[in-house]
Amino acid sequence: MRKFIFAVAILIGIVFLLFNRSELGSIVDTLKEGNLRFIFLALVVEAIYMLNVAASFRSVYKALGLKERIDRLVMMAASANFVNVVAPSGGVGGLGIFISEARRNRYSSARVTVAGAVVVMFDYLGFLSLLMFGLVVLIRRNNLNSTEVIASIIMVILAIVWTSLLYLGMRSERKFGRALGRIANFVNLIMRPFIHRDYLSVKRAFTFAHDASEGLAFLRQKPVNLLLPAVLGLTSKILLMLILMIIFLAFNVPFSSGTIVAGFCLGYLFWIVSPTPSGIGFVEGALTLGLTSLNVSLGAATVIALAYRGVTFWVPMLIGMLAFRWLMRDEKVTASA
Repeated sequence: MRKFIFAVAILIGIVFLLFNRSELGSIVDTLKEGNLRFIFLALVVEAIYMLNVAASFRSVYKALGLKERIDRLVMMAASANFVNVVAPSGGVGGLGIFISEARRNRYSSARVTVAGAVVVMFDYLGFLSLLMFGLVVLIRRNNLNSTEVIASIIMVILAIVWTSLLYLGMRSERKFGRALGRIANFVNLIMRPFIHRDYLSVKRAFTFAHDASEGLAFLRQKPVNLLLPAVLGLTSKILLMLILMIIFLAFNVPFSSGTIVAGFCLGYLFWIVSPTPSGIGFVEGALTLGLTSLNVSLGAATVIALAYRGVTFWVPMLIGMLAFRWLMRDEKVTASA
């Protein structure tokens, strides 16, 4: 069964690449036009970003009493990113990579799920801390419109709900279970007219709350252990912002610090709230329009948006595809040993 799932995921990945080959071709041609030294530097920073993401997971794992090698977490995080792109499921597919590894190492699946939730929480909070500066830049330049306001409100709501659930889980297992049960009932209410059955099990929600609370108890006992994940959540966004600045340098396009901050915030904001997986075909347009509103010429904005997405989306996606294949093959070797 695992071999079948692996084959299907790789097949979907190949079809995905073929379906988007025209965009990939445009990105490759665009990158060739830039200063290759800066393009290489951007790729190096992207590699550091991927290592930063793995370090975030490792710090949260440690806070929850779990152990995992950093190199393994790099592969797992890259694979999860690949799965989330080719099989979008609200992050559940990518989380399955970590859960599979947890079962292989005989860890608590619920505790690993909590680790993923904590990493996402600090990812949101780290971005929100920069989004405030981005919105200030847009307001000062009189470029803030209703689209950015609505997207920002959605982002804030997501962060509040996510953080509130984790905080509730740290304080009370019973209340946490009730909250998850209400969410499961709400989802079932929406999905029942389409699938004619419950999509989520309310009973499992309470079981998960019990298991997850054990992991959250570690965080409640030593909240100082959350300091490093919080810092890494912020540095990951600073690294992405640095890549955007390097792309400007690669194509010799003038910029200001405000342009970099606001441009990054607009691109990442629509990456999260986009209706397409990882903002495919959506972020490119939003980032181009955003940079244009920040006094970057349309031609330069288009080039920068394509190059930036090439480095921050397509390269990690291809690496994730290879990492996913390596993880599945390694798991097969371990199982047969």
